[in-house]
Amino acid sequence: MTSFSAPLEIHVHGEILLRDDVDFKALQEATRPLWKYAGAKSLTEGAQSLYEEEPGIRFEAAEHKLQLCWTARGDEDFRQVLDDLCMNLNEVSAAGAQLEITFYDAEFDDEDESRGSESRDDFLIVFVGPDPAAIMQAQRDLLVQDVVGLMERHFDGSELSGVVQEIDKLFSERFNDLVSSLELGKPPRGSGGGPQGGHGGGRRPRHLH
Repeated sequence: MTSFSAPLEIHVHGEILLRDDVDFKALQEATRPLWKYAGAKSLTEGAQSLYEEEPGIRFEAAEHKLQLCWTARGDEDFRQVLDDLCMNLNEVSAAGAQLEITFYDAEFDDEDESRGSESRDDFLIVFVGPDPAAIMQAQRDLLVQDVVGLMERHFDGSELSGVVQEIDKLFSERFNDLVSSLELGKPPRGSGGGPQGGHGGGRRPRHLH
């Protein structure tokens, strides 16, 4: 299957703070699953996104972080690539971070939508980090952001401290229960986007920035 006949466009979006000792060579190895999937032979060759207006895969030297805003053509097999990418990024990250992955059905058009057909669009969030605690901190921060953002439609922010405390309690209990589990070291899989997740239905905006 050529890239032109691939049924999906896959967008990877996120920022990851890197360890101080991570250089371009280490970053090239960490991001290998991405640029290799796109058919490139190096990070330099594969860093460019399918869309010119997107930064692609970039090493921000001043802030020592990896910026991902990169689209490639592909299929459902990218989910395995994503697992490999997350494990690699765990090794070079300095703090927990989230990656937003959006699958756009390249074969779905207005006629399909008017007929009520369901697209193959999908969206998920995965988390990476140097250790389980950092990954859980990133999960916690995103959940607090989502919950507070939703509840501020009905309550003043100053009234929500108890809600945040309960979220912290839940994550503390989860960490205590799972700290010795090997499964905790793996990036969470599946739809992590809450109301933004799921398959089919209304189409997400093509770009997240």
